[in-house]
Amino acid sequence: MKDKERFTTTELAALRNDLLQGGLADSREAAELLQVFLMGRGYGVSPQAAFDAAGRVEMAGCSMPVLQHELENLALVM
Repeated sequence: MKDKERFTTTELAALRNDLLQGGLADSREAAELLQVFLMGRGYGVSPQAAFDAAGRVEMAGCSMPVLQHELENLALVM
């Protein structure tokens, strides 16, 4: 059974706050925030995939379940 909870609720809430405080105003900035979040936790991430995910997170109103889903799909073990 694969453990899908790689990130704590606290980590996700902090990232969500960063995105809501301006990151979603610019998709490139939002993508960069997602990349920095993942790289800081030892994951690799494709810049284009992060950009695409940022758009989906924005369209979903930055909901926590969507944010977590996108991060889980973006995170590449290095």
